[in-house]
Amino acid sequence: MHQETPTLGRNVIGIVGCSGSGKTTLLEFVVTQLAAQGLRVNIIKHSHHDLELEPAHKDSARLRSAGAAEVLVTSPFRFAITHELRGAPEPSLDEQISRLAPADLTLVEGFKFHPLAKLEVFRTALGELARYPLDPFIVAVASDRAAPADLPPGLVWLDLNAPMSVLHWLLDRIK
Repeated sequence: MHQETPTLGRNVIGIVGCSGSGKTTLLEFVVTQLAAQGLRVNIIKHSHHDLELEPAHKDSARLRSAGAAEVLVTSPFRFAITHELRGAPEPSLDEQISRLAPADLTLVEGFKFHPLAKLEVFRTALGELARYPLDPFIVAVASDRAAPADLPPGLVWLDLNAPMSVLHWLLDRIK
């Protein structure tokens, strides 16, 4: 049985799927549409790789290398905080979310094993197995194939080729 996560709430949704499944393309569409409606959307993108936000020769990178715990780089257009872990454990998803400004919806790409409500992006041409049969936290699937006959109860099946269906599903969730 697919289940909700009580801790993060309905306005935090994970987006999972294989590389090349279309997660980023779908997210770009959804975020554009939600922002055009005046909704504030936050994104958390998890990476297993090191993050290089500025080249090593830039002042902020040099100061991080010198030992600064956090460096805030700011301009009239945006700001970014780089926090060096220096061997400390990676903060939990809850801790990461708490660092963000309030939003109508926070979409989390990655953290596929975290117990939060998730939308799986599943494209059959990739030849990978779907995650939803094994992950009870997947509450919806956006796919390029028709829903299977043995769809688990409570699991929503959306047409990946009709991204408005995903948008409407998200809007219904956050209302």
